[in-house]
Amino acid sequence: MRILITGGAGFIGSHTADALIGDGHHVEVMDDLSSGKQEHVAPSTPFHRLDVRAPEAATIVANGRFDAIVHLAAQMDVRRSVAQPLFDADVNIRGTLNLLEAMRASGGRGRFVFASTGGAIYGDHTQPPNDEAKRKEPDSPYAIAKLAAEHYLSYYARIHGIDTVSLRFANVYGPRQDPHGEAGVVAIFCRRILEQRALTVFGDGTQTRDYVHVADVVDAVRRALTHRLAAPSGIDARAYNVGTGVATSVLTLADKLRAAAGSAVAVEHAPPRAGEQQHSFLDITKSRTELGWAPITALESGLADTFAWFASRASRLTTASIS
Repeated sequence: MRILITGGAGFIGSHTADALIGDGHHVEVMDDLSSGKQEHVAPSTPFHRLDVRAPEAATIVANGRFDAIVHLAAQMDVRRSVAQPLFDADVNIRGTLNLLEAMRASGGRGRFVFASTGGAIYGDHTQPPNDEAKRKEPDSPYAIAKLAAEHYLSYYARIHGIDTVSLRFANVYGPRQDPHGEAGVVAIFCRRILEQRALTVFGDGTQTRDYVHVADVVDAVRRALTHRLAAPSGIDARAYNVGTGVATSVLTLADKLRAAAGSAVAVEHAPPRAGEQQHSFLDITKSRTELGWAPITALESGLADTFAWFASRASRLTTASIS
């Protein structure tokens, strides 16, 4: 297959590109490097340094004869969406529309796999675990934009015949996550442990999330690219939760990560953040039955793997600075 990955120099995107290249596919990457890193892209991979909102990005999609587009490029920081909702909507809605319009104009060839949000899209108005058909009442501009994009995907599927799929990711963690440029509490905690600084927990720390390892997320993307799926009939028909189905509090996460790192750094509390929901974990029954997908990485082993990567990276940086 010929596959274009937007955001392919980022955390999830670079892992996805590596896996699909390993599977023997022809992969091209589009990324503006606002948060992604060129070093994460294999030198032999065709690379387009472009913003997904740019006309040139649409031209790449229209002329590339891709069998699939994996759209991972996004503004993904909930706090920034609260502070800058216009920017968030511009990237996450207009950027997605730019690519969909290019597909439509070129005949709608290929499958469009969209990275949505499996936590924020449901909000705090349902009792988790949330399945795909649960009420959606998002509490942040970021989640609202992702939900709007899903409605556009449904429209393009039903009206224009474009083959679209939405993957509603839970809280993804793992190697390469950027504690500076991308939202991710595991990456932030890893950095602070290595710096021997206290872990900051916003609110009382009892808020829960569904933490899924990036390797399991990549496997879900693989399956979404190839499985035969139900006919489009609304946003939920072609949407799949990608999580673990397990609720983990932030305090529990901090304890498990400190144990994995062999660290005794303190935990300190800060005021709750605006737009942050309290409880989120996913029902993944539909992904199991229709995609044949299930996560295989236990949280303890995933955290150990992730911390080891951050520790190795810090060691390399220290060695380089000394030399």
